[in-house]
Amino acid sequence: MASLIRKVISTAKAPGAIGPYSQAVLVDRTIYISGQLGMDPVSGQLVPGGVAEEAKQALKNMGEILKAAGCDFTNVVKATVLLADMNDFNTVNEVYKQWGTGYTALVVKSSGVRLGTS
Repeated sequence: MASLIRKVISTAKAPGAIGPYSQAVLVDRTIYISGQLGMDPVSGQLVPGGVAEEAKQALKNMGEILKAAGCDFTNVVKATVLLADMNDFNTVNEVYKQWGTGYTALVVKSSGVRLGTS
């Protein structure tokens, strides 16, 4: 079996990982972006303004990572969104619609956990 080429993708224009993972990994011709929250890349803090602003920032961060990998949102075929509260689904979905191409599969799960809570 041929070995796959893996390349870690990283940019200072998105927050660094807050755990043992990379911002993204490119495997062959597929990029896997991980752990993007609505964090400001400069302060490392969640942006103020609630879930809509956090979603916008998370998507902005993802856009910067995609750019660092030489692609953009038109290349995205699937996104998995973890929500702390499923009641935020409609708000996040409206934000997401502004960034997607209309062809992206969106999977939403409720994690029940928020950054900074136990």
